[in-house]
Amino acid sequence: MKKAVFMTGNKAGIANAYAEELRAKMAETYEFLPEIYTMKEDAGEDLSALADVEVIFSTWGMPALTEEQIRTVLPNLKAVFYGAGSVQAFARPFLACGVAVFSAWAANAVPVAEVTVAEIILANKGYYQRMQYEDGAWTNHNMKNAPLGNYNTNVGIIGAGMIGKLVIEMLRAYKLNVYVFDPFLPDEKAAAMGVTKVENLPELFATCHVISNHLANNPQTVGMINKECFDRMMPSAVFINTGRGAQVVEADMIAALKECPERVALLDVTMPEPPVAGSEMYKMRNIILTPHLAGSIGWEVQRMGQYMYEESLRWLAGEDTPWRVSEKMLETMA
Repeated sequence: MKKAVFMTGNKAGIANAYAEELRAKMAETYEFLPEIYTMKEDAGEDLSALADVEVIFSTWGMPALTEEQIRTVLPNLKAVFYGAGSVQAFARPFLACGVAVFSAWAANAVPVAEVTVAEIILANKGYYQRMQYEDGAWTNHNMKNAPLGNYNTNVGIIGAGMIGKLVIEMLRAYKLNVYVFDPFLPDEKAAAMGVTKVENLPELFATCHVISNHLANNPQTVGMINKECFDRMMPSAVFINTGRGAQVVEADMIAALKECPERVALLDVTMPEPPVAGSEMYKMRNIILTPHLAGSIGWEVQRMGQYMYEESLRWLAGEDTPWRVSEKMLETMA
């Protein structure tokens, strides 16, 4: 039985991601250290107990260890199973030490895709322009640019990674025309997915009534969604961002939404989060802010722990592990 440890800077997060029933099942497969390790200097943890540990199970708050720490404190470590999404903050030193890293990004993608699809369906009904009222009257009941509904309407997806693909798959339940901007998506794959590729972002904004951002979060995508895109938004188009705020030039977005008040932005992420005090985004009725809620919350978090336990069983059995992360993958992953 391999020795394992739960490790995170936020101990309460372990119970959220790995339900009590699941932890009991995991204890039948792994010999766990009794403590949850944070790796904080002032935690008073017995680091010598980690010498025989071969497996780490973690979630949000995974410590960013150096290669030296990994080699000296965790010399027998073989795998890290991360019951959360992005591993960008900690994965590279582990990979450099030959430690396999696995992420539940696919599990975290599920609620993001669900929220996105819900917002797309409502957006096509003109919901966000028509939900406001003053003095007993709906302010936008009769929109200048009528909503198009959810039949043969053009929907744009920016980025066909894990979340973007899930959104596309869920949208198959509707009769919509899905357009995708993703330079890494092969033409044959796009055809198999039933989507139409566009060559540049402004074209996507000019073509689609709803545009949803799912770009990977890396230096290459910072500021990609800019004035050239927002100026080409349809008069009643809706921009959805459940990706990352850094990808949007917010001043350009604000200017475009001021120019055409029937345009709407639904922002679950901003840069920074929340927007700075006094930001115009707080005052504009056609910008709807939500507090980064699209990802796993509540019981949804338990799905990520379940994914990692099941992945660990495949790893132990020498089977294919779909959620293993490679150095190459980090170049395009969120």
